[in-house]
Amino acid sequence: AKAISPPVQKSNNFETVLVVEDEEIVRELVCDVLAEQGYNVICAADGVEALAVAEKFDGTIHLLVTDVIMPHMNGHEVAEKLSSIRPEMKVLYVSGYSDNDIGDHGVLDPRFELLQKPFTPQTLARKIRDVIREGSYAYSAK
Repeated sequence: AKAISPPVQKSNNFETVLVVEDEEIVRELVCDVLAEQGYNVICAADGVEALAVAEKFDGTIHLLVTDVIMPHMNGHEVAEKLSSIRPEMKVLYVSGYSDNDIGDHGVLDPRFELLQKPFTPQTLARKIRDVIREGSYAYSAK
């Protein structure tokens, strides 16, 4: 029997979240969950697209949610490049790799939170809320 997860608690969030994820199914899930939570969501398939939309976006981007291991540009590089134009943005890494695996590749900044895949919509929503409230700002990626 398939387990039915309880609905994600809706909330009145207004923040803008930039999601960078190269796996389409994961990107769509994350973007859908955040939109249901009331966030203004911008989705990008890779770091290059993320930089382009972040430069054009008129307004505050409160949070970057980025996969760590991606082609062309890893999550840390995305955070670092965006920090100069979006210093007010906070950062949440998402990865299917363990902390140790990522740490060995030098792509994990210990100041930022990491959410391990797979995760439930509830876990994602809670983690996003926590990082927006208490996470580290992108300018500390420098």
